[in-house]
This record gives sequence, structure tokens and C-alpha cells, in this order.
Amino acid sequence: MIIYNVTINIEENIHDEWLNWIKEHIPQVLATGKFTDAKLTRVLVEQDIEGFTYSIQYRAKSREDLEAYYQHHADRLRQDGLKRFADKMLAFRTELEIIDEYSVTFNP
Repeated sequence: MIIYNVTINIEENIHDEWLNWIKEHIPQVLATGKFTDAKLTRVLVEQDIEGFTYSIQYRAKSREDLEAYYQHHADRLRQDGLKRFADKMLAFRTELEIIDEYSVTFNP
């Protein structure tokens, strides 16, 4: 499994508009069929940069699915956000490979 992580800093004056938009955008990314699920999280660590920072983690079954997303969908889907928010947001992307997963099981 691969996690495609998009971290975005949003200026305060467009925060609410952007948050509404991203909640519509994420299902569009999932509709490409290249990801199994996504998580939208807010970064809580205090930063030197103003505004709000979010992380969206999309989970792909394989590197090939992620590459297919890049080749066939990424540019089109990125353009909408760039047109709407241009210089009011800053985004960077990272790829993470899941090595192992752990969870806690409770037995009453």
C-alpha cells in the first residue's frame, strides 16, 4: 500500500470556502478508482507560517495505481484548486510506503 499525502496551508480569509471545496474535491479524487480511501486531517502543531494547515492522505493499493492517477487524473484535478485559490494556498505532496500496520484490540 502507498499513501499519497497532500499537505496544504490555507490563508485564514479563504479557510471556510476552501474547506467546503476540499470536502467536495476528495470524493472526485476517489472517483478515479485509484485510491481505496482518504483521510482529511488538520495539522495541530504550531507553525511559523500563518493560516491553517491540513493533510489529506489518499491510500492506493499499489505504486502502479498512484502512477496511473498521476498520468490520467492529477493535472485536471489540481487545476480546479489552483484556479480557485491560486496564491492563497501552498501545497506539497509526499508519497509514503506502508511497511506494516498495527492496531489495538480490546478484550473486555
